[in-house]
Amino acid sequence: MSLSPARHVFVYGTLRRGEQRDINLLQPAPEWVGQASLPGVLYDLGAYPGILLGGDGLVHGEVYRISPALELQLDEIEEVWPQQTGEYARREAEVRLDPQRPPGAGIEPDAVTCLVYEIASRRTQGKPVIGCGDWVQYRLSRGS
Repeated sequence: MSLSPARHVFVYGTLRRGEQRDINLLQPAPEWVGQASLPGVLYDLGAYPGILLGGDGLVHGEVYRISPALELQLDEIEEVWPQQTGEYARREAEVRLDPQRPPGAGIEPDAVTCLVYEIASRRTQGKPVIGCGDWVQYRLSRGS
């Protein structure tokens, strides 16, 4: 597998700041870009969520600039490399950055192309949709 240059990743679940697998605890550390959203449907898979890209809904999360070494770690966490479980697939999607992000948040455009780990559609069968599109808000509202 060849390493790509530094790029952006959109995290929407347990990799978000303060969550169980906070991306900020990994090394090399990512660079915070800002809050963001993209079209999709978010599903409750129990201990973590999964996104299906597209549709009328919005999924909320965070964007980080990551190094190739951190990208490999994320691939391992999401089990797309070296052991491919088929649960997630690597995708690229245009993500809308929150217009309220602080100055100097890393990049200035309103949108950026990000790596997104999309759940396999078969894994969403019979799973509840997270209507608000925000894993952290949803998790806190259910008291877990």
